[in-house]
Amino acid sequence: MKLVSYEHEGKARLGALVPGGVLDLTAAAALSGFAVPDTMQGLIEAGEADWAACRDLVADPAGECLRSDARLLAPLPRPIRFRDGSLFIEHMEVGLAKLGKTMDPYFRDHVVYYNADNIHIYGPEAEVPWPGASTWRDYELEWACVIGRPGANITRERAGDHIFGVTIFNDWSARDLQFPFMECGLGPGAGKDFANSIGPCIATWDEFAAPYELAMEARVNGEIWSRGTTATMHHLFEDAIVDLSMDRPLVAGEIIGSGTVLGGCGF
Repeated sequence: MKLVSYEHEGKARLGALVPGGVLDLTAAAALSGFAVPDTMQGLIEAGEADWAACRDLVADPAGECLRSDARLLAPLPRPIRFRDGSLFIEHMEVGLAKLGKTMDPYFRDHVVYYNADNIHIYGPEAEVPWPGASTWRDYELEWACVIGRPGANITRERAGDHIFGVTIFNDWSARDLQFPFMECGLGPGAGKDFANSIGPCIATWDEFAAPYELAMEARVNGEIWSRGTTATMHHLFEDAIVDLSMDRPLVAGEIIGSGTVLGGCGF
């Protein structure tokens, strides 16, 4: 399924991308005589039975529940938690070299991350407000996984079972604010603490036969600036799930970002 949050007649709704538009899942479920949650977070928390019910609705979409005029929002407008990892380590290696620094070997052996902004989340075509003190605007081409099943001390063999789906992620970066702050040794700070864009959908994990063989592309005003592939990840999402669940629980609806693919930013 390709699940979305969308606006229809001034209200946020839960839907799925299907041929012909967006299927209103709440309306389609009611038409079939049952109920599903009306928010993405609610659906993720609801678990397997509701996911299967939505899958059936998507397989045979009711025409009267299709919305051709839906405006897509961020699929998960307020993630319960958001962490961005350095799973593509080549980006870190090359980026630090440009700054005259050497990447710490710790990045190779551990999933390094920072706590990302989970409040200012933007969807497709949304205007992103920029910090007034910054004039150096940059994007970062990433993807992210959304946790479905909660759990702690998750084993590597079962880690994939905890992935609900994945989404495209643009980690906006105010470089002129980021670099001075990082010199203090405390992460990117205000250089990233203002906006993240995700979407247009959350594609459920079962949509992918080979998730680590996907092409990645970023365009600026229609011009291709970046190309990459998920095959170059040093750490996989499953690795991050193992590390981040050690001695503390992951929760349904939290997001783990991949970090930036090599060449995946203007910098």
